[in-house]
Amino acid sequence: MTEAAELPPAPEEAREVFGDRFGDAVRYAELLADAGVRRGLIGPREVPRLWERHLLNCAVLSDVVPEGVTVCDVGSGAGLPGIPLALVRPDLKITLLEPLLRRTNFLNEVVELLGLDHVTVVRGRAEEVLGTLTPVHVVTARAVAPLDRLAAWGVPLLRPYGEMLALKGDTAEEEVKAAKAALSKLGAVRTSVLHVGEDIVDPLATVVRVEVGESPGGVRFAAKRAKAASTGRARRRR
Repeated sequence: MTEAAELPPAPEEAREVFGDRFGDAVRYAELLADAGVRRGLIGPREVPRLWERHLLNCAVLSDVVPEGVTVCDVGSGAGLPGIPLALVRPDLKITLLEPLLRRTNFLNEVVELLGLDHVTVVRGRAEEVLGTLTPVHVVTARAVAPLDRLAAWGVPLLRPYGEMLALKGDTAEEEVKAAKAALSKLGAVRTSVLHVGEDIVDPLATVVRVEVGESPGGVRFAAKRAKAASTGRARRRR
């Protein structure tokens, strides 16, 4: 039996969440279960729980993303949460940021196949694109790194008064406490733990929201952004 054959039928909740893009969500699930496994983007043991643990868990993040904003999905991997979010929120402009070539190749294939015109794939690390990627309203991430390290990568990519939304697990509260000092240095003004997806996923998806003030990333990253922008202008004048 192939890995694709082990993919369970989509639950009724998926029809409710994805609406008229339900067919595309099914196609994406099939791609993850087949090419995603063959190319090492997800483990074969994840296939039977792709819908509940991955696609729906990521799609409900849309509950806390403002309307019409720009989003950067840091360490997008196989497109989680960026692709499910894009399927349910055509109003967003989403950048999938991923350093590994085999993953960006897969992401580009998915974006083209599903006709996600509001999604762009960028190959690189967060620290590498700082100053070249236009600052965004929202940074998203899932299973990338502990909160303090993730914030050091993601927060500097934000516009002033933006927010980072990180899908986390049972340790969310502990991570927030442990990262308090680091988040403060990065310009965070408020951090909270949210639970979303009622009547859709069980357990509810846990999201850590990190809201920043006028200096995302703090003083050090403000200087780094300014230097990168200056370098970019100098190159364009040549």
